[in-house]
Amino acid sequence: MTAAVASFRDPSASQQQQQQQPPALTLPRAQFAALAPRHFLAAHLAPTSSSAGGAGGGGGGNNAGSVRANGRAAHAFRQPRLHRGSLTHAAGSAVVRLGDTAVVCGVRPEILRVADVPNPPASAREALEGICADEAARLGLLVPNVDLATGCSPAAAHLPGQAPSALAQTLSARLLNLLHASRLFRARDLRIAYTPPLAAGDADDDAPETRVVAYWTLYLDVLVISLDGGVFDAAWLAVQAALSDLRLPHAWWDPDASAVLCSDDAERAWKLQFRPATPVVSATFAVFEAKEDKRQDKEWWVLVDPDTFEEGLCKEYVTVAVEGAVNGRSGPRIRKIEKSGGPMVGKTEMRQLVDLAASQWQHWRDALLEPDSMNEGK
Repeated sequence: MTAAVASFRDPSASQQQQQQQPPALTLPRAQFAALAPRHFLAAHLAPTSSSAGGAGGGGGGNNAGSVRANGRAAHAFRQPRLHRGSLTHAAGSAVVRLGDTAVVCGVRPEILRVADVPNPPASAREALEGICADEAARLGLLVPNVDLATGCSPAAAHLPGQAPSALAQTLSARLLNLLHASRLFRARDLRIAYTPPLAAGDADDDAPETRVVAYWTLYLDVLVISLDGGVFDAAWLAVQAALSDLRLPHAWWDPDASAVLCSDDAERAWKLQFRPATPVVSATFAVFEAKEDKRQDKEWWVLVDPDTFEEGLCKEYVTVAVEGAVNGRSGPRIRKIEKSGGPMVGKTEMRQLVDLAASQWQHWRDALLEPDSMNEGK
């Protein structure tokens, strides 16, 4: 009888113990992201163990179905929106938005006289025919400068009155390198040439030689208004949009004044021979690792166009600059590849990242050729 009673009471006792256990601990979304950001992002990318098993494929495509904390898929870009002519007193300007990242670029042209150039082209023929392929780089005709506005991000490095931050200087150098590598326009379009008049009594065969007297120097001032990741891609698109909006005044050499004069007539201003129909797309990728260890079999994902939260959790980055398949080319033309950080992205993944960057080319081309899209929905 005692044994029967004991066997009868055991189930109720176990149920009472289960009822007395405290409920599972739950945290609001914002607190979870602040306390354990790496686990928070990994929980979104691999919500179940079955789906996390193939996440280590990285750029291999196994993470294409993963959803990030911001709601975007792992391979989803933020589509750009832009508005040209935003600055009244700039020769060319544009505002670009990529999600919550906003960048404005203004172009300020100035005249550089050949007499002020320490090492001018060796001859007038060399300057006129463009024998020097690196003329714009050698003479410093393109001068990008990036500034991070106060309040663009919570970082204290962007406070006013301080020296340019390391991020601002790095972005300026990267923009300059890509400007020279992409060859968006011809350097000879920045020359100001002069042909002396034919003197009385001279034959046509003795016509004076045309010489370059000055160059246009383009100062590209980029201001980051809001920073939420992908700042280099947004700044690069803003530079291309501002160059497509650029109008240079008609300039000529006045031998009597020994100076270059410019016309105030807006109708005589001319557009730079820029190539907006074949833009160069910049796409940034970040590698997120579920755990910070040196194991080779750990879970990792390639995130396209990362935001600020994701950039703070990643150490390996890849930036690919490509042109689309135009003019009979079967594939994209790679203009520049930058890679820093860890060893996760290999040759196979790099090819896939190039294809992903090329898939964004048509969207950038439409944004540069079609009317402004700043007022349209995201």
